[in-house]
Parts: sequence; C-alpha cells; structure tokens
Amino acid sequence: MLHGGRSDGLEAPPPWNLPGARMRLFVPSLIRATAGRSVLLCRVRYRCRGWNGEREDASRDARWALGELARTVGGLPVVVVGHSMGGRAALRVAGDAAVRGVVALAPWCPEGEPVRQLSGRRVVVLHGDRDRVTDPGASRRLLVRAREAGAQTRFVPVPGGDHAMLRRRADWHRTVAEEVAGMLADGAEG
Repeated sequence: MLHGGRSDGLEAPPPWNLPGARMRLFVPSLIRATAGRSVLLCRVRYRCRGWNGEREDASRDARWALGELARTVGGLPVVVVGHSMGGRAALRVAGDAAVRGVVALAPWCPEGEPVRQLSGRRVVVLHGDRDRVTDPGASRRLLVRAREAGAQTRFVPVPGGDHAMLRRRADWHRTVAEEVAGMLADGAEG
C-alpha cells in the first residue's frame, strides 16, 4: 500500500501524516476480503514526502519495498494499491515480475506518464468526480494508453467522491477490497 504525498518535498513524512492515515483505513476491508487466505499486507513509508521530479522518490521507495518483499518472503504475487502520488508510484512499479495488478486511487497521472510497464497487468483506477487535486480525465487517458500497451484496464468512477476518499468511503473501501481479492485469486492454485 502506497500513500499519497506532494509533488516536491525532501523531508520525511511526519509519523502521523494524513495520507498515511487514509491508507491505513483500507486495511480492515482488505483483511475481511482476503480472510482464510495467506495474504500479507504491507504499507510503505516513504523516505521523502515528495515525488521530487526525476528523482521519483516514491517509486524508488516502492521498488525497494518490492525487492525487500521478494527477499524476505519469496516470489509471492503482489497487488499494489496506491493513492494520489502513491497511485503514480504503483503504476510506475507495475512492471516488477511479482506484480499481478494495480489498484490506483485518484492517481496523479501527468500527461506522458509511461505505460509500457503495465502490459500484461490488471490496472483498476478509482476516481471521484469531485476530486479537485488530481484529474479524473487524466486517469482515463492513461488507462486508454495502458490498454493500447497491453494492460487489462478498468475505470471505476466514484460519483460524489473526493480526493481524500472520505465522501462515499464505503464505496472506495468495498471496491478496493473486491479488486485486490479478485486479482490475488486470479491464477491462484487450489
């Protein structure tokens, strides 16, 4: 799970930052949706608060976390869930061999964002129509390009949903849990 952040910021996120707290709220619904299965939930805490241009700090931290996960528990299938800047990072690291799919929540999708790494992956984007921080239209355009690159894509509009995912919270949580559980179940043995 990858929380949001800022476009720029070299300082570490504070211990009780709101973007991290928002992602923690998804944990109970994910636990319920995957009950009875061996699933490990991990949250990444970034070294820097911002994306920071070409440094891409959030995606670097996400790549590091995927490497640590593979090193400690082996080649488990992974679904990366990210919000805002974390959604951008989730989309960027989708090319990792362990990643089965991405669920991006109100992702930050600047024009020209790469999509080749999404080939062969399931990519679901949820975006509220009241989001004033990131652009639902940019999310849709990225998904069109991702589908052309070979990704299986789905856009889930959240009518009345805002960037903080507080409006229509139950819809956000239910959909994320269903999508993650479905992606993990696809191709699972036994």
